[in-house]
Amino acid sequence: MKRIALGLEYNGSQFCGWQHQPQGCGVQDALERALSQIAGHAVSVVAAGRTDTGVHATEQIVHFDVSIERPLTAWVRGANAFLPDGVAVLWAQLVGPDFHARFSAISRSYRYDLLNHPVRPALNAGQVGWYHAPLDIARMQQAAALLVGEHDFSAFRAAECQARSPVRVLRQLNVSGQGNLVVFELTANAFLHHMVRNIVGALVYVGQGKYPPDWIADLLQQRDRTRAAPTFAAAGLHLCHVEYDAMWGLPDSRGACRPISRIEDK
Repeated sequence: MKRIALGLEYNGSQFCGWQHQPQGCGVQDALERALSQIAGHAVSVVAAGRTDTGVHATEQIVHFDVSIERPLTAWVRGANAFLPDGVAVLWAQLVGPDFHARFSAISRSYRYDLLNHPVRPALNAGQVGWYHAPLDIARMQQAAALLVGEHDFSAFRAAECQARSPVRVLRQLNVSGQGNLVVFELTANAFLHHMVRNIVGALVYVGQGKYPPDWIADLLQQRDRTRAAPTFAAAGLHLCHVEYDAMWGLPDSRGACRPISRIEDK
């Protein structure tokens, strides 16, 4: 039995999330169907992280086991021939039997692209979030700094989250302005369900002046989801990097966390 790791990208607006669904509309469903065509038998994949409907990936990592011999190119070009538009395999790598796409991961990185402009996006619809009123980047940066470190993120956790513990280590949270685009970059050992979108929503509240930056510290201390901002839209969220130990020999995907484009002032 051989274990293969894959890197893939997908447009989440064309699927009902990553995970398998009875109606077969998940990215996982499409990928397993394509890989099974190449393998000649049913293939099950395990992903580094599950993404919701409308959430994109510039590089998701998965692994699967097969007993049949195929060149690595078959798992890329061959699989892509059977995949629908909106998802593509980027690379394939033979890994040891101890590799696990989820449990071997050291950290995950997400990027949220937010168009801050009075007019909603058209050409980038589905790829960026949107907020119509001006946002103060400096205020959001002050608030973001309060979230970095090991915290109980219960105030930023979806009610349906199944994680055993709300404690996570947020290693990076950068907020920057690039033309009309506000870019949020987050790296953590792992994320709770809706954690990134809930953080973005809270930072937008701070950026619009509804609350001061230290409101974020109050949310962390209160651990009450009902006191925080609503969950922000999925459209601008991208899973962009999963970090593994160099011993696995996987391609370096850190460049996949760049924003999709610079949106100039209109």
